[in-house]
Amino acid sequence: MKKRVLFLCTTNSCRSQMAEGILKTMGKDKFEVFSAGVEATSVNPITIKVMKEAEIDISNQKSKAVAEYMGQGFDYVVTLCGENARRACPVFPGRTRNRLHWDFFDPAEAEGSDEERLQVFRKVRNQIRKKIEKFVKKIGVER
Repeated sequence: MKKRVLFLCTTNSCRSQMAEGILKTMGKDKFEVFSAGVEATSVNPITIKVMKEAEIDISNQKSKAVAEYMGQGFDYVVTLCGENARRACPVFPGRTRNRLHWDFFDPAEAEGSDEERLQVFRKVRNQIRKKIEKFVKKIGVER
């Protein structure tokens, strides 16, 4: 049976979108993966670009509000807000077996040249990928 995982962020435009794409690719048939934010905005174009560099196509993913998942149950709900934003991080009031919090800087807040901002997005993508690799290994052990 597939584990249901919901990644939550404030606007569902960067970190949670990355996490959704990475786990869908890495977890293949072991997970049903979703992402959402406090509010739906749009997927950041730089997010799509850095994911494509990693050979993960998220161009068809859409930003969704957490309200879309009310009444659904999840095995894991993972919030991806930075330490400074943790208090403003969304809370999923629905049924979940496990709640996790992973601190990641919001790359949408990166400043500087286009190349400097791109580097921040890549760094966050790579950090999320490493965290998900550990998560997948741990869940594989729990099965």
